[in-house]
Amino acid sequence: MRILVWGASGAVGSRVVREAAARGHHVDGVSRSGTAYLRGDASNADDVVRLSAGYDVVISATRPRDGQEGELVDAAKALLIGLQVTGVRLILVGGAASLLLPGQEVLLMDAPDFPAALLPIARACAAQYELVRAADGLDWTYVSPPALLEPGERTGRYRKGYDHLVGSSISMEDFAVALVDEAEQAQHVRQRFTVAY
Repeated sequence: MRILVWGASGAVGSRVVREAAARGHHVDGVSRSGTAYLRGDASNADDVVRLSAGYDVVISATRPRDGQEGELVDAAKALLIGLQVTGVRLILVGGAASLLLPGQEVLLMDAPDFPAALLPIARACAAQYELVRAADGLDWTYVSPPALLEPGERTGRYRKGYDHLVGSSISMEDFAVALVDEAEQAQHVRQRFTVAY
């Protein structure tokens, strides 16, 4: 399988590149700097078309800097436009804040104890998800991590959920396992899912 990873120099993207390569896939990474990877900007639809042609799946794990949260929405728009041209399937790493609390119909970002400092990125992720849900003519999967996503151990284990949080944490290594599993199996086309321990 040919896999293209946007945000390949980041914490999640770099682990996805390693996981996919370890399974024997042809994997290329894209970063804005181009250092050790292809150079491209996920918020530029022309770059998306140019770089994604010929791949089986694109995994986007881009993350904006603080104060630039709107870039998430810009990147989602460009990815959707570009991949509709090339016809390549999209797996988009989103955020946890648009998930519902366990057993409730309350979004994590609307909980009374949700940290105010995280609201800008939470709102951007929610807007990103709404854009993807409205996309026509493209096979997409939106993957929300749990609230705690940190470097750790690769166990190869995780639990799945859909619109509700299923756990509080997962390692970035096992999150990458879930992303590559979805690339291989395409079990959640035009769906959002989440994973946690």
